[in-house]
Amino acid sequence: MKDHILIVDDERSMREFLRITLRKEGYRVSTASNPFEALDLISKELFDLVITDIKMPQMDGIELLKRIKALNSNIPVIMITAYASVDTAVEAMKEGAYDYISKPFNVEELKHLIGNALERKRLERENILLKRELRGHLGFGEIEGIGEIVGRSPKMKEIYELVLKVAGTNTNIFITGESGVGKELIARAIHRESPRKNGPFVPVNCGAIPSELMESELFGYEKGAFTGAVSTKKGLFEVAHGGTLFLDEVTELAPHLQVKLLRAIQDRRIRRLGGVEDIAVDVRIISATNRDILKAVKEGRMREDLYYRLNVIPIHVPPLRERKEDIPLLADYFVGKANKRFGKDIKGIETEALEVLINYDFPGNVRELENIIERAVALEEGGFIRKETILAHLEIPPSLPSGGLEKALGNPEEGRSTLDFNKIVEETEKRLLLEALKRAGGVKKKAAELLNISFRSFRYLLNKYDIK
Repeated sequence: MKDHILIVDDERSMREFLRITLRKEGYRVSTASNPFEALDLISKELFDLVITDIKMPQMDGIELLKRIKALNSNIPVIMITAYASVDTAVEAMKEGAYDYISKPFNVEELKHLIGNALERKRLERENILLKRELRGHLGFGEIEGIGEIVGRSPKMKEIYELVLKVAGTNTNIFITGESGVGKELIARAIHRESPRKNGPFVPVNCGAIPSELMESELFGYEKGAFTGAVSTKKGLFEVAHGGTLFLDEVTELAPHLQVKLLRAIQDRRIRRLGGVEDIAVDVRIISATNRDILKAVKEGRMREDLYYRLNVIPIHVPPLRERKEDIPLLADYFVGKANKRFGKDIKGIETEALEVLINYDFPGNVRELENIIERAVALEEGGFIRKETILAHLEIPPSLPSGGLEKALGNPEEGRSTLDFNKIVEETEKRLLLEALKRAGGVKKKAAELLNISFRSFRYLLNKYDIK
């Protein structure tokens, strides 16, 4: 992908000159005629470099530099001015400018400066990735760097690079992928790598909280706002101030809450239930869903304008079955994690056991693999996890009555069927609900996630089958 450069200058002739010159060099180029336009572009798009004039009427380049660094601390900025002075140069460098060049400038010198800035940025990114990969192979302990995300497949490496690239921005991010792939881990990694890392990371599962309570959870309420509101309570937007708000399963939000969420994103202000004053909030929003988001928009279950506000930068996490080369590394990592938890010293996984894992499709994705390894470590008595131990805990799909489908349906020539379709569906649903609850240790929210259904649907099925 070509490097993307943003040129900021109030002089049209200079913008056009730089745009034409840099496009000839193979760069993607965008332009802004004033700092406010530039900041708006930077909040919506990813840029590899910014070139800005210092003397501009609405806001000078030094102030623009400060605001760029607040939005994206990793982006290099080159300052250009016709008013060269040592003081200005020192101030620009102190505020984080990559370098400084004065008008009239030599075009070749500017090209050289741009090339060096982009090369240094690439090297810094590669060094970070190499250090993290090295740390990840030093042992079974917690992998530093990009949170607990583990994998060496090309698809995961692409995600690592994207995480590093977007972490320094203040842009909203939308993570998609099946249940269990690690969407929250990606969100936490982005937070840890961002300038907001010292602020709070506040996760909320939008499908696990009843819609009648979600509004007060997100926006808070004033004392006396409703019966039972005996004191003022901050909402999650306020709790996440200065940090990151992670909205998991955001497609489960009720329509009226989607309207309020959209307004909060646009205005960066919220109002508590029963309140009369708006409260300013500085929050980066990362959203996620395991649903087909475009289908949800098309069917009207999610507002299109909200989708575009949340989906500024999309990240798709592939299922484990599409990156099987990650399974050995993940399995080793989970063995080490389980060893610490249970105080055991399992050395690793036998080759035959590993082959079973690699050939398995993992409908529950990384979460299912972790559960399998955790149980195996807890039960294994030898030094290595055996094939038999793994097979005992793999997902076994519900079976039809003995004899298979033909026997269940009966003899078509006799015009009869012994199959009770509704009964089999009910038994299958109950078996899945009970197994999910067992695997989730009785935690309903986690069980719903394992089944890839909303918490409300899960509660409905529990009530339907009278499962306590």
